[in-house]
Amino acid sequence: MKRQNARTLALIISILTYLVVGAAVFETLESKQEKSHKRRLDARKHELMRKYNLTKGNFEELEHVVLQLKPHKAGVQWKFAGSFYFAITVITTIGYGHAAPSTDSGKVFCMFYALLGIPLTLVMFQSLGERINTFVRYLLHQAKKCLAMRHTEVSMANMVTVGFFSCMSTLCVGAVAFSHCEGWSFLHAFYFCFITLTTIGFGDYVALQRDDALQNDPRYVAFCFVYILTGLTVIGAFLNLVVLRFLTMNTEDERRDAKQRALMSVGKPRGEVARLLPFSASTSSTPVADESAKARDLKGAYTEVLHFQTICSCLWYRSKEKLQGSIPTMIPQELTFSDAYMQQNSNCPHYMEPGSTGCVCSPRQCSSISSITSGLHILSPFRMCKRRSSV
Repeated sequence: MKRQNARTLALIISILTYLVVGAAVFETLESKQEKSHKRRLDARKHELMRKYNLTKGNFEELEHVVLQLKPHKAGVQWKFAGSFYFAITVITTIGYGHAAPSTDSGKVFCMFYALLGIPLTLVMFQSLGERINTFVRYLLHQAKKCLAMRHTEVSMANMVTVGFFSCMSTLCVGAVAFSHCEGWSFLHAFYFCFITLTTIGFGDYVALQRDDALQNDPRYVAFCFVYILTGLTVIGAFLNLVVLRFLTMNTEDERRDAKQRALMSVGKPRGEVARLLPFSASTSSTPVADESAKARDLKGAYTEVLHFQTICSCLWYRSKEKLQGSIPTMIPQELTFSDAYMQQNSNCPHYMEPGSTGCVCSPRQCSSISSITSGLHILSPFRMCKRRSSV
């Protein structure tokens, strides 16, 4: 099984297992408390109905009115400050649910607003997080140089450590501030900051919902907005550092597999090379199309194999006159001579027959790359004139 497929399967199994474990733990922790709380509420409900002589219908009507009044507890929600707060919760996907558009036009606009705002916000936070990580890496490098450390390179572990402590510091600062301003305990304030900055947004704890804070305390309103946006940037930087590193692993594996296929093709018989290289899978209906497909595939094979030739720089070429009648695109453009050089070397003094090694380097230079040169000879169905280029 390919490494990419195995990783995907492992991730699926891990997520399913994580969900099952989480469900079991939440059931254990919350189920008993839920039943107890429900019994107390039912007892209080019947006590109020008897005390005020309310029928079941009257109580349900009163309950409905109370639920509708709850969003207005903080004062007017749809002035500019409240609307800005709501817009933040929309495009950052926090979605507390403490306020929602009630008109049809407002709901339609909210959908279109989120359709453009959410991807734009995600890209912005990821890009800003990348810039922050680059700056932090530079600061760490300079700090190591100032401390005269032997290894000044900034490792992934260094960046993850800095990112983790940055996230924890942001959460703790917010917890202290909201605990003081909202009257919550430190745990509940920390919980609110975590749920907000991870964009979960349950809505059981929402800031700016007490004593008309949206209208009466502009400094606290500004702090809340700045804290949410800054905290999301810090979290975005950490996720850019950790999560996206794993997201690029499949791409790196595909590149590694391509290199391995190219190396495996070296030294194999021509028929086996034809099976290893990614020639066109479909049979062309015309000889011209078939030749064109083979030319493109052979060009890719040359580019892929020559990518690894970093030890010896002896490359095989055929003069411009020798290429007449062959497919002109079989050699990549970046490997061809200039016209002047081709004409100068049309009677190449080092012209070698296909059976020879054709290397002008010393034997010691070419001993470690003999397999590559022989592989290039296998891939080439025509004779070539070699040129030595700088490594």
